[in-house]
Amino acid sequence: MKINVGISVLMGFLIGIITCYFFGRKTILKKYIQLLEQANVQAKKIIRNAEKEGENLKKKKVLQAKEKFIELKSKHDKNIYFREKNIIDIENRTKEKESKLSKEIEFYLKSNNLLEIKMHDYEKKYKILQNKEEEFKNMHKKQVKLLEKISNYSSEIAKNELIKLLKNEAKIKVKSYIRNIIEESQLTAKMKAKKIVIQAIQRIGAEQSAENAVSIFNIESDDVKGRIIGKEGRNIRALERATGVDIIVDDTPESILLSCFNPVRREIARISLQKLVVDGRIHPAKIEEIVLKTEQKIEEEIIEIGKKNLIDLGINGVHPELIKMIGRMKYRSSYGQNLLQHSREVSHLSGILASELGLNVKLAKRAGLLHDIGKIPETESELPHAILGMQWAEKYGENIDICNAIGSHHDEIEMKTLISPIVQISDSISGSRPGVRKNYFESYSKRLKNLEDIAISFEGVNKAFAIQAGRELRVLVKSDKIDDKKAFQLSCDITEKIKNEITYPGQIKVTVIRETRAVQIAK
Repeated sequence: MKINVGISVLMGFLIGIITCYFFGRKTILKKYIQLLEQANVQAKKIIRNAEKEGENLKKKKVLQAKEKFIELKSKHDKNIYFREKNIIDIENRTKEKESKLSKEIEFYLKSNNLLEIKMHDYEKKYKILQNKEEEFKNMHKKQVKLLEKISNYSSEIAKNELIKLLKNEAKIKVKSYIRNIIEESQLTAKMKAKKIVIQAIQRIGAEQSAENAVSIFNIESDDVKGRIIGKEGRNIRALERATGVDIIVDDTPESILLSCFNPVRREIARISLQKLVVDGRIHPAKIEEIVLKTEQKIEEEIIEIGKKNLIDLGINGVHPELIKMIGRMKYRSSYGQNLLQHSREVSHLSGILASELGLNVKLAKRAGLLHDIGKIPETESELPHAILGMQWAEKYGENIDICNAIGSHHDEIEMKTLISPIVQISDSISGSRPGVRKNYFESYSKRLKNLEDIAISFEGVNKAFAIQAGRELRVLVKSDKIDDKKAFQLSCDITEKIKNEITYPGQIKVTVIRETRAVQIAK
């Protein structure tokens, strides 16, 4: 029994050794293969680097040879110039000597018969001169051939290469010069265009702001104006503070102007004024009560408007929050175009196009109505309105195709259904009709909204209203958190932040209002 156990242990030991051997061998082979692959990769890198270095060296040698050739050529040209000059001098001296010789020959002819001897000497000298000239030409040719041999370029090729180099350098300089001129002209053109646009805004900004941000409240007689203003202006101040609307009471007969970039606030102020005039009791406490009731009534009307438009378009099953957003579209504008009217047009057009293409008409109309709900929020969002609207539609359980159509109607995301391009086309058709949109009002209202947001960002601020077409900012603070000294400091801080963050024409007046009330109820 013990022998069997010993044999079993021995066999297990041998098997373990054999297994470890094969396992170790495989591991070594894998490592060897990995090392071979790494060596191959490094060898390839070395070969590539060597090839690159060889090419760079070759280019350097070619450039050096060209430079050497140009240097030798310039020296050779100088030598030729000086030799030609010497030849010209020799020719001039030879001519002088010839004239002297001719005179001497004539003299000797007259004196004796040595003409033939002199002529023979003259011909010898002339031949010597010709031989020297031929030697000079041969020497010049040898030097040119030597230079061509050194540089591996013929004289014609070298000339052409030199001309090409000069042309390329000239082209590069000309292109750079032209580019600088074009950039300078574009910069100048942009500056001039901005100046023209600013001048146009200054000329027509006030007129368009009044057209889009002012409502007229008609009254029966001018006696009502005094009651609305109240003693020392307390009624009109209370009304402006409660509604955030600038109320302008001037010499215009039987009318009061309500100025505010937010249409909902203007409507609340108009209805509140109407109720106060009918009631006859106009004082700060009654004003606050009427404004609060009017705000509640407007909220109810917003829901009714949303439901009515859904019934008109044959759309059902919409979340209550989306119904409120549809109703609020009545009091919003997009580039001067009423947002609800625009959304209804897009809904009708989307339904017609979907019907012609044989698609789901109800789905298209629903997407068209909801495509701009991202423009509804009171607070400013960093997201584009299409993406924000898509997120809200997803939150309130809308169809995936509708969410995609909302998010992609300005190409912020990819279109995945046929409903998406239909909504985009319908939006373009509705917004591109001549005279339907006024782009400048959108930037104007955004600037006023930014003013209010800056004030609200400070701690202790309760409400903020931008009035007087953005020339005044009224800030209502919490009296328990802001005292009189802090109120003054807050106005300075708000003014400084406006200067740093907003670009505006003229000046902006910042008014911080702190009010303390003591209220008790007798029972």
